[in-house]
Amino acid sequence: MDILHQLGELFLDAVPTVVIVLLFYFFLRWTFFQPIQKAMAERSAHIEGARAEAAAAEAAAKKEMESYREAMSKAREKIYGEQEAERQAALEERARLLKELRARAQEEVDAAKTRIAQEAEAARGEIERQTPELAKDIARVILEKPSPVGGGAGR
Repeated sequence: MDILHQLGELFLDAVPTVVIVLLFYFFLRWTFFQPIQKAMAERSAHIEGARAEAAAAEAAAKKEMESYREAMSKAREKIYGEQEAERQAALEERARLLKELRARAQEEVDAAKTRIAQEAEAARGEIERQTPELAKDIARVILEKPSPVGGGAGR
């Protein structure tokens, strides 16, 4: 029983230490751990808020980038369409000018053919008009000319 009595005294001597340790624990909890936990919770909330803001900013940036790409694509399509229209207009203008030049060249060729035909007809008429006179001149020259063979006795 002596041991029980000694254990009882030991526990009674330890009570003030336990009370002091408990008081120290509650004091530290109230002055140190709660503010740290509160600060950690606030920090965690700020970090999560910043992450959410970063995710939202990233999503907005992606949306803006997609919008930009779409606008660029539409602008390229518009420019390509305008260039194609201008190219088509230039080709049509070129075709029209070629058609006009061909028509003008054909008119000049037709006019030249007509002029040549008229000149040929005029030359033919002039030849036909001069043919009897030329025939007379040729016949006269041939008939008046003395024959070089035999001194004219062979005629």
